[in-house]
Amino acid sequence: MSNDKPLVNRVANSGLITLNLQDFYPSEDLLEFDLKDYLFMELILKEKDFRQALKEHDWTQYQDKNMIVYCSTDAIIPVWAYMLVVSYASPYVKRIIQGDKTVFYTTIFIEKLKQLDASQYQGKRIVIKGCSDKEVPVAAYVELTNKLYPYAQSIMYGEPCSTVPIFKRPRERK
Repeated sequence: MSNDKPLVNRVANSGLITLNLQDFYPSEDLLEFDLKDYLFMELILKEKDFRQALKEHDWTQYQDKNMIVYCSTDAIIPVWAYMLVVSYASPYVKRIIQGDKTVFYTTIFIEKLKQLDASQYQGKRIVIKGCSDKEVPVAAYVELTNKLYPYAQSIMYGEPCSTVPIFKRPRERK
């Protein structure tokens, strides 16, 4: 018994548009600046010592890179300490954000997604890809869904061959 019908890739012919949030991942290196390393007994920030250490620090290592500044201990850090780090790092870094890696990546994704012209997806069926090689913050999925909602016919999550429906606009009656 032979089947002479050609194989048809129904996913490819479905009209689904797959958006991969990994495409919005920043390409520049991310370096960390932990204030803990500048504290006396990892508890106290001494202004004079801190200023001297920043003056002697090799800031060129941050050239054209992204940087996060944070403190990994429970010490109380005055706001001006973060500001002082920014004043030294700014001539070198591409961008500096206060917080951990999650805060950094969430900020970057949100900024990039705000620039996306979602009107190009008017009436389209969209799959927001679920798996990626790099960790994508949940906030990026939320932002992309917010952005697409007014335009898309439907939004799904996952892979084109196996999706979870998120939203489907009712078809207009003629």
